Amino acid sequence: MLKNLAELIKEAQSKESRKMTVAAAHDEPVLVAVNNAMKEGLIIPILVGIEDEIRKMAAKINFDLSNVQIINEEDEIQACKTSIKLIRDGEADILMKGLVSTSKLLKPVLDKEKGLRKGAVLSHIAFADIPSYHKILAITDAGMNPSPDFNQKVEIVKNAVEAFHRLGVKNPKVAVVAAVETVNPKMECTVHAAMLTMMNKRKQINGCVIEGPFGFDNAINKEACEHKGIETEVGGDADIILCPDIQAGNILYKSINFLAGATTGAVIMGAKVPIVLTSRADTDKSKFMSIAYAAAMD
Repeated sequence: MLKNLAELIKEAQSKESRKMTVAAAHDEPVLVAVNNAMKEGLIIPILVGIEDEIRKMAAKINFDLSNVQIINEEDEIQACKTSIKLIRDGEADILMKGLVSTSKLLKPVLDKEKGLRKGAVLSHIAFADIPSYHKILAITDAGMNPSPDFNQKVEIVKNAVEAFHRLGVKNPKVAVVAAVETVNPKMECTVHAAMLTMMNKRKQINGCVIEGPFGFDNAINKEACEHKGIETEVGGDADIILCPDIQAGNILYKSINFLAGATTGAVIMGAKVPIVLTSRADTDKSKFMSIAYAAAMD
């Protein structure tokens, strides 16, 4: 069990520093996070982008580039392709998005011949250290798949479970949430939840415990389960919240950030390496924590 983000940083620091390539690295907030992660011994960066701008920004934020590899590439699409090639050639272990749109980065990532495809689905996993919860809570998918069908949800669960395995959590608990905690054929997500639960019980999805449907209160609060008479191993102790769609996931993710005082980080799973794909709205700390999660994965 990962109790908080401080434990995560220690976990990442206990491992050999990972090489991380940043595509279109000429972005000041990204460079702030990269600098902080390098100072903590989490990563060895390779910066791909407009070298003159990278150096100007680095000077402004006191980022010492004397031992940092910089690859000058003024075209943002080519910067993405160069970063991906570094990973394919075994010269980097993590990919991070810089000053380039998500779609432009993911297009070469998903290239069948030269990209980083591994599974059928890429998915977003947000990890949150919430003051009112007793351990790290992950939310998926809050940023990649708008309205996943059942097969996509299976892959999203597998991606999240893999992330926890790589962070040292052997049997994470997955709560499949909906508006209600009963199966209702008129609410497809509750049917999906029941199917995922049964697949897990019959060992079709391994390495985790899946239960659902849950209302969100049941997923994270044991007393709510007891009050409603729900006998559960997952309820009140979930590691992973599987949301019905991107709207629910995104609203939940932003709610815990802005209303619950959470510290968060996020990665994209389903490729050959973790992808740090942050938003401009994310704080420097959130960007740093996203790097830390990727660096802590075996």
